[in-house]
Amino acid sequence: MNDQQLSLSTRAARQLATTTKSVPQMQGITPRWLLRMLPWVETTAATYRVNRRSTFAVGDGRLSFTVTGSDVRVIPAELAELPALRGFTDDEVLTALADRFRREDVEPGQVLAEFGSQINEIILIAHGKVTKSGVGAYGAGTELGTAADGDHLGAELLVEPPEHLWEYTAKAVTSCVVLKLRRDEFAELAERSESLRTHLDAVRNRAERAQNKAGEAAIDLASGHAGEDTLPGTYVDYDPSPREYELSVAQTILRVRTRVADLYNDPMDQTEQQLRLTIAALRERQEYELLNNRDFGLLHNADYKQCIYTRNGPPTPDDFDELLTRRRKPRLLLAHPRAIAAFGRECTRRKVYPETTTIDGRTVQAWRGVPLLPTDKIPISPNNTTSVLVLRTGADDQGVIGLRQTGLPDEYEPGLNVRFLGISEKAIISYLVSTYYSVAVLVPDALGVLENVELGR
Repeated sequence: MNDQQLSLSTRAARQLATTTKSVPQMQGITPRWLLRMLPWVETTAATYRVNRRSTFAVGDGRLSFTVTGSDVRVIPAELAELPALRGFTDDEVLTALADRFRREDVEPGQVLAEFGSQINEIILIAHGKVTKSGVGAYGAGTELGTAADGDHLGAELLVEPPEHLWEYTAKAVTSCVVLKLRRDEFAELAERSESLRTHLDAVRNRAERAQNKAGEAAIDLASGHAGEDTLPGTYVDYDPSPREYELSVAQTILRVRTRVADLYNDPMDQTEQQLRLTIAALRERQEYELLNNRDFGLLHNADYKQCIYTRNGPPTPDDFDELLTRRRKPRLLLAHPRAIAAFGRECTRRKVYPETTTIDGRTVQAWRGVPLLPTDKIPISPNNTTSVLVLRTGADDQGVIGLRQTGLPDEYEPGLNVRFLGISEKAIISYLVSTYYSVAVLVPDALGVLENVELGR
């Protein structure tokens, strides 16, 4: 058999041939739906002020706890998140109050509060999930929601008279760790602390002022009169301390050797490709910050009243319906891809098939006509739970808006600039790449969160 080569091999031929190349690929690039769907508002002087009507709604936050072995303790300063203690700053009294809470372990199915009974203790939920149910119009039971880690029950005990009654029944769904404080223990501390009594009196006086269902200062109106009744005079009171959002920044310094920038530019410009991938990484970080930043990120700035829990753990159509119906004109749902998959499993189990919709030429899932968009930047906790967000967007609809400033020096994209920093003695060119951004929630119901979404069931 003759194994002599009869023609030029392909390996040798490649020495004379060119190659067709792709541009540099980057696995970390995602659709960045939040950046694409947010309406961006021009923010001059890097600051955006959200003016609202004056509100009396206070103390709607959650509590935090410290855990040392089997000892669970509420952080004293966190007690100021209770409605009656918002704005109270006497650390000594708050510490004494925190010391009076006692731990109690609760089994699933155990009743923590009974509808119609007197409120004799305040309950802080350190860990676990509790359902609240009441009595409907015709005597049947009705669900009133779920409380979980950091929530509290019976906080009205601090300002209401002893005859005040529980308006719902609270029952543990899971094993719970709760902290309890009896009414007489709190009364004893209030008797000893003049600063606490003064603060509680001010809270009671504030509660008597007229306000609407959103907790805003009421606008007095008259309607239905037929004669010459004296009409009420009124005015619209503004929030004396409106929140201001300052633009945040994500930056990096891109370095390119002059030899590379001068010689290695065929068929693709090296500096341009380096810049393209650097900007993509900055945009990914920008979207992450819009969701997770402790100061302005959406996950940390949702109003407590707009945060709900799943009924049973996994995200169900019932949970999504409740999330959507709590606000007008929801524009998008945002969830981790694993949460979307978990929702799909629940729909399949119920033989419900979500619809689809088209955004920017892409087909995406939708629920009740609201697109359900994926983002891997919503975190998954160690216990395999996550959150789902719903947004109403746009300034005209009092929604969620993105903030940026355009017209920057050396602007490369809206809100992003590339500034030449010079060439070092080692012949390295440096560019400062910066993007400026923030996000604002104009009114609380523009943003809702479905929390404690279980992914593993």
